[in-house]
Amino acid sequence: MNSRQSLIQSAQELLWERGYVGMSPKAIQERSGAGQGSMYHHFTGKADLAAEAIQQSAASFRDGADKWLSASGTPLERIRGYMLRSREVLKGCQIGKLTQDPEIAADSDLRRPIDETFEWLQLRIKSVLKEGQKSGEISTELNATEVAATLISVIQGGYVLASAAASPKPFHRAIRGVLSLLR
Repeated sequence: MNSRQSLIQSAQELLWERGYVGMSPKAIQERSGAGQGSMYHHFTGKADLAAEAIQQSAASFRDGADKWLSASGTPLERIRGYMLRSREVLKGCQIGKLTQDPEIAADSDLRRPIDETFEWLQLRIKSVLKEGQKSGEISTELNATEVAATLISVIQGGYVLASAAASPKPFHRAIRGVLSLLR
């Protein structure tokens, strides 16, 4: 891995673990093993590196979600696979956590890839739900847009409940609960 990518990966990890403030240039350099000049050689500063790290995290998030939502199986099986997939529940969502960071929330350039990712996810889940409605597997009485938003909200809220309880159990309970409503 080159020094630029090592800096980005370190920034991604630090953003997830500590947020924007905790992603100090010193912490990035220590984690990446890159020299001080390396960061400023590749990026204009902390915000520029954070923007690239968030962009790459968002792309990775979308790729991971699409893997499940495009997998073989019925639409409901694909939704269930996505919802039940293995996650680092107690670490929280790598993208969702960033919405709680005041520095990121205040910066439209840093926030944009997060907004776009959640918008993409909602449209992607909606399309799978619509496919299920077309095939008769999912009730046409359900509003696919609202159900897609609900599924995403349950995941994100599940992370909060798990964090509060210091246990993944509330997360898994919430996921199983919302999936039971789709049957």
